[in-house]
Formats: sequence, structure tokens, C-alpha cells
Amino acid sequence: MAYAIDPELLPWLEMLPSGDFTDPVEAREQFRRVVAGRAAYETSTPVSIEEKLIPGPDGAPDVRIRVYTPTGRPAPRPGYLSIHGGGFVIGDLDMDEAGSLAVADEIGAVVVSVDYRLAPEHPYPAGIEDCYAALAWTAANAADLGIDPDRLAIGGGSAGGGLSAGLALLARDRGGPAICFQYLGIPELDDRLDTPSMTQFVDTPMWNRPRAVISWDAYLGGRPADQYASPARAEDLSGLPPAYVSVCEFDPLRDEGLIYAHRLIQAGVPTEVHHYPGTFHGSGLVESATVSRRMAAEMLDALRRGLKA
Repeated sequence: MAYAIDPELLPWLEMLPSGDFTDPVEAREQFRRVVAGRAAYETSTPVSIEEKLIPGPDGAPDVRIRVYTPTGRPAPRPGYLSIHGGGFVIGDLDMDEAGSLAVADEIGAVVVSVDYRLAPEHPYPAGIEDCYAALAWTAANAADLGIDPDRLAIGGGSAGGGLSAGLALLARDRGGPAICFQYLGIPELDDRLDTPSMTQFVDTPMWNRPRAVISWDAYLGGRPADQYASPARAEDLSGLPPAYVSVCEFDPLRDEGLIYAHRLIQAGVPTEVHHYPGTFHGSGLVESATVSRRMAAEMLDALRRGLKA
């Protein structure tokens, strides 16, 4: 099928990773090579980086996190729990580093990036419980981290966006920690795979229906999905933190993101939604494209407003 992809993105299509998760180990290595080949983010202000191991969920291993502190900004600062993408199967702290540095540098937020357990070796609920542990740890240690506990946000892209949406539901239903904002970038939200974009886009770049099937099969591991695994299944979206939702035109995840944003609005949740024409899932990897630069700038602007930074 032909797609009216932004002309600036077309020359890069053959150089982007395939996103095929049939072999998780090879898929992870492929994305590590992509990340290693990207130019490092250079901060304009001092940012300290520290890795820590924090207690995991009950009976689970410790969770690795990486804390980015803008040391040139006075405390208390806003805080942001960053959850990397990767279809629940790939991704790590290094994949998330450039984005975390940008938030710390340009917004002045303390960023906690979480290295949650990956499927299929660790199916649901391992990943989201690791994210919840990181959120709870960040809130409990806000004073030591120099974070204003009233300005703690969560967010991520792709599977990270889906995990963030599930985490917001989980925090609401468990009675905390308090979250002031959720950034849901091109989020993976619905295991039912029945939206028009999901059924239509079977051969789109980077992400398509066949890869989404593999992703959800790996994440759920044969378990039935609930609203924390698949936030689109949630019947009640009231009482959630304000949200920003972005979607790409030629992304099978497009419609589930738009539907979720619409339902948030209907539930009385202040929500901003942005649809980017001519883009596809992961097209932001082409950082030189005008639309990619706009997407990155608008993400930072949304976080800046959501964090009152």
C-alpha cells in the first residue's frame, strides 16, 4: 500500500530498524546499534547522571534507574518519570538517555528513567509493576532528589506511552503517588487490535499490525488483558491527571491514541491531542526532518506546561 509520507522522511526509510520482534535478542541488539550510532545529546546546562538500584515490587529483583539532575537549577524542581518505548520487548536506559537529558536540560526537571523488565521473558505485570516501584520511590524520595512532589509527571513514547497510561490508572486506583501530568507519545494502548488504523496498516514502516500482534503476545504471555495492561479497556477514565497525546498519521496505533484522548476529554480530564500528518511510528528517529523537530519541541513544550516549569 502506498502512503503519503513526508518527503523529508522518505530517504531514510531503508535505514530505519525493522522493528521485527520475532527474535527479541536480535531486535534488542539492532536497536542498541541504532542508538549507539546517533549523535549524543549535548546539554547547555550542567546535568548530573547517577544510576541506582531501587527495591523492586514484592518478591521481584531490584529495579535499575538513572537519575538526571539539572544541578544548575535551584530546588525544588519538577520531576519526571521517563518510561522508554520498544513494544514491551526492547529498550533500556541508553535508549532513553537523549530524551531524558533534553527534559533535564531544557525544562530543568529531575528525570528518573526506569529500566523495567522486558517481555517475553518477563510478561505483564512485571514491566508496569517495575514502573510503579520507580514512581513510588521517586515520590518517597522527592526531598532528597530536590523534586517538588506537587509537580511530578510521567510519560513515554510507544510502549512507554502505554505503560504511562496504565501507570496513571494504577496510581489512581491504589491511592497514589500523585501525578500532575501524563505525556502519552504515540502510545500503545489496546491489545484488541481492532481499530481502523490497526487493521489497515499491515505494511507501514517501523510498526504495523503483524509487529503489534507479536508485541502484545509477548507482553501478555497468554494472560488476559486488564485495564492496566491495556488502558483502552478501562471503563472509567475520570480522576486521571491532565494529558498530552500525540499520534502519527501512518501508524497502526493512531486510532487507539485518538480514541483514548477523546475518552479522556469526555471523562473531564484536561487533554491536548496532536496528530502529525505524513509521519509514521518512530519517524522521530529522523531527527533532521522538520516534522521531527516540531514533534520534539512540542513534547518539551507540553511537559513544560504540564510541570509548570
